[in-house]
Amino acid sequence: MNARCQCGSVSFKTPLPEPLALYICHCTECRKQTGSAFGTSAIFPHFKLPETENLSCYARPTASGQTLYCYFCRNCGTRLIHMTPSKNVLSVKGGCIEGLDWTKAIHIWTKSAMVPIPEGSEAHSERSSSVDLGQTQELLD
Repeated sequence: MNARCQCGSVSFKTPLPEPLALYICHCTECRKQTGSAFGTSAIFPHFKLPETENLSCYARPTASGQTLYCYFCRNCGTRLIHMTPSKNVLSVKGGCIEGLDWTKAIHIWTKSAMVPIPEGSEAHSERSSSVDLGQTQELLD
């Protein structure tokens, strides 16, 4: 799948033709990160980040005590990728990817949702445990 920032100065292809999982998260951290009502994360196996001087990183501690690395375009500010080095998956921010099938998205942390959850969607009041990704199941904070 093709992914890029808003200005196009950071672009890359995902390692798979579709994500292992697709989440729409309604937690307060995702709302702050996006400046919106929710955040989106497409989970992929860990892959090499694009080599460009326009990719910058913000690191923050997570609730589990790890460090989350949040990559964004230095030019336009678009968040692109989140990862924790100890995990073998990473999260590509869903709005940056062309052609995602949003009907497969799992809504998590819906107890703090600011917008209605579409009827018929898989939804969890907190974190999801429905997608078995082995040791990678714990969501990126």
